[in-house]
Amino acid sequence: MKFKIAFTLLGVFFAFNVASAQDCTVTLSLFNESAKVNNFSDAYPKYKQLLENCSDFNKLIYQRGAQMLEGMIDDAETDERKMELIQEYIDNQMMRLEKFPNETKEGDMLADVAMIKYKYEVGTLEDRLRSFEKVVEADKDNFSSPVAIYAYFRIANDLNDAGERDIQFLFDKYDEVIELIENQENDKAAEAKPLIEKQEAQQELTPRESRILKNSEIYLRNYTKIKGSVNSLLGSKADCDNLIPLYKKDFEEKKDDVNWLRNANERLSAKDCTEDPLFFKVSEALHKKDPSANSAYSLGQLAEAEGNRGKALNYFNEAAELETNKIKKSRIYYRIANNYKDRGSYSQARNYYRKALNNKPSMGVAYLKIADMYAKSANDCGTNVFEKRAVYWLAADYASRAGRVDPSLSSNATATAESYKARAPQKSDIFQEDAAGRKITFSSCWIGESVVVPNL
Repeated sequence: MKFKIAFTLLGVFFAFNVASAQDCTVTLSLFNESAKVNNFSDAYPKYKQLLENCSDFNKLIYQRGAQMLEGMIDDAETDERKMELIQEYIDNQMMRLEKFPNETKEGDMLADVAMIKYKYEVGTLEDRLRSFEKVVEADKDNFSSPVAIYAYFRIANDLNDAGERDIQFLFDKYDEVIELIENQENDKAAEAKPLIEKQEAQQELTPRESRILKNSEIYLRNYTKIKGSVNSLLGSKADCDNLIPLYKKDFEEKKDDVNWLRNANERLSAKDCTEDPLFFKVSEALHKKDPSANSAYSLGQLAEAEGNRGKALNYFNEAAELETNKIKKSRIYYRIANNYKDRGSYSQARNYYRKALNNKPSMGVAYLKIADMYAKSANDCGTNVFEKRAVYWLAADYASRAGRVDPSLSSNATATAESYKARAPQKSDIFQEDAAGRKITFSSCWIGESVVVPNL
């Protein structure tokens, strides 16, 4: 008898759960359809019903809920109602993170919260700044929205303009924001790199790969725009004319302060304020007290300016070994590569350009430099005229790649690639050689790579 009662109760419980799930499914479907067409008066009560009875049923509740609430905020007739809806939006994003943590990136949700406060000027500038700082502290790897990153720096700039934060604070925020952008650029460029190479090898991408490549290139273009906007905001505040007096007046008092020396050295070096004697004083003092990548790099800049390339390369290599930040390391390798390229040591230069790209896949200018060296070496490669001219296809591939990983170079990269293609064998040449699809390897010169003859 007890068994039959227990079995009956189990059946009732199971039937109740099935019915509840069906109710949630129906309500969510009705809510979704109304919210999609901005029928907020019908969607909002269903949204509230879902939060009360089906809060952990489906992530779509919160995805569509966020879109609905944003629309309702814009349509709100009073400031009081607008603020209520803003709080509901914030609660929606936080509840999504709580209910679906494995399907939700914390950085995305915190950035959404910070952006809604920024857009509608909720709280003071300091309050809004703190909202963005929370994103960086909690999940900076997923702080990926170009617009949100720009808003973060815009607030910092506004605080500086209002006299509430000093110029060093703004410089620190600039460095932080540029690092956020470049880290995201690197991720997207690394995602795109194998797919670009696959295309260059005339292999067809799958639909999924095509979507990934398209999205990566869209993000890279957006990051380029945002970086330009951030640099425009900083503007003349970081010019040498402002930096040198700023640090010169404090040098005697701060020359034993390693943190101050490090900040001054990094800022002066980044803006190439290397001709003033202050730069040497700061760099030398820092290297004596705390040998680091920054101080070694600065001394390399000074040696280079004096024409002592050997000494400069020693310092730059020391800097690269000491540097742990990949983006900064890439810049050092790029500078070393340029030194070797200028001396005609192309193989060594390419080695360092590749090291730079390994650390910063979005460094398109390194691809342009390699392309230039390949083009200049065409006459030294190949066993006949056709193969020598085929080097230009390889150079064109590298030039095209530059624009795809760094959209700021797109125009220059495209023009450069076209000029190389014009020097490569044309359709009639390929026909005469019966070479379409043939793989040509340049093993007789330093290049040592291969190219597939296109079917023009």
